[in-house]
Amino acid sequence: MAENRRLRRTLAGFVLSSVMVMAMNVTAEAGSTGNYLDEMNGGVAAILESPLVARSSSTKTNTDVLDAEEEQSKLVMANVRDAVNVRSEASKDAEKVGKLYKDCGGTIIERKDGWTKLQSGNIIGWVSDEYLLFGEEAEALANDVGKIIAVVNAESLRVRKEPNAESEIYTLLPKGEVMEVLDDGAGEWICIDYEGSDGYVSGEFVSVDFQIDAGETMEEIKAREAAEREAKRHVNYGEYTTDADTTLLLAALIQCEAGGESYEGQVAVGAVVMNRVRSGAYPNSIHGVIYASGQFTPAMNGKVNARYESGNIQDSCIKAAEEALSGVSNVGDLTHFRRNNGRDGLVIGNHVFY
Repeated sequence: MAENRRLRRTLAGFVLSSVMVMAMNVTAEAGSTGNYLDEMNGGVAAILESPLVARSSSTKTNTDVLDAEEEQSKLVMANVRDAVNVRSEASKDAEKVGKLYKDCGGTIIERKDGWTKLQSGNIIGWVSDEYLLFGEEAEALANDVGKIIAVVNAESLRVRKEPNAESEIYTLLPKGEVMEVLDDGAGEWICIDYEGSDGYVSGEFVSVDFQIDAGETMEEIKAREAAEREAKRHVNYGEYTTDADTTLLLAALIQCEAGGESYEGQVAVGAVVMNRVRSGAYPNSIHGVIYASGQFTPAMNGKVNARYESGNIQDSCIKAAEEALSGVSNVGDLTHFRRNNGRDGLVIGNHVFY
């Protein structure tokens, strides 16, 4: 998305900072929606600078003193190609309690002696500062990989084709539905991604969150790896050996993300999934990548499951999944995509890949 269209982490997942809860969970009220969303216009930086976020006064201790910029932002992001260990103490010899992957973030708890104690999802532990980003650098990365979402608070909510109450309706969304926010520029109307098209919902009936991916505890890693072994899925050089059900799962995601795109665009989405599977910076199975916290909005809001269970998947999406599984990639080794609104990257149809 454009710079003011920032996106990612699931509702059950990690919140950027405990002091940000007030800002992120505010329900947009009628008449005040525009002002609140204007503060979010710059992504995570705007949220962190919002007057809704409480500021704590600094106290000098024997730990490293954060500079003024970092005092305003407790956000920390992993600065790694693949992953970094999170340890129980500020020492490379301490027990590993989890891992932060590329693009994961967390909240600063404490800093000392070149180490940072942080919370990311269910992980609380220490990471060497050499593998972390702080301040403006962390916010820039969070803006790049994060996501702004809106969650329906009403029993049902109309998605309209234009930002006015007289516009035609795409569909009705149920309470709890998760939507990806594209733009807040329409005042009391929020622009969302509705199956590849711009849709509009009234800000009066949604809550807005900024979400981003978190790491895994060692227990979570072990559980995921055990499930993957049980499923007997593995990666070869190029071709990915899998069962028919997993092929259909990938096809279901492709349809949810790119069902209205060209075949080239559908293959590209499948290739992104497979690039992540192979990268080492994400779970090493298709299922793990698709359902990784905050990675794909249709997986977050249940649309992938519904499409998969219905079996109503376009032939072109199944074929695109099979091509991606065979090792075909028309996006190189790129691992991200989003709606195209001027961002640098490889543009295919309505998506930009980067």
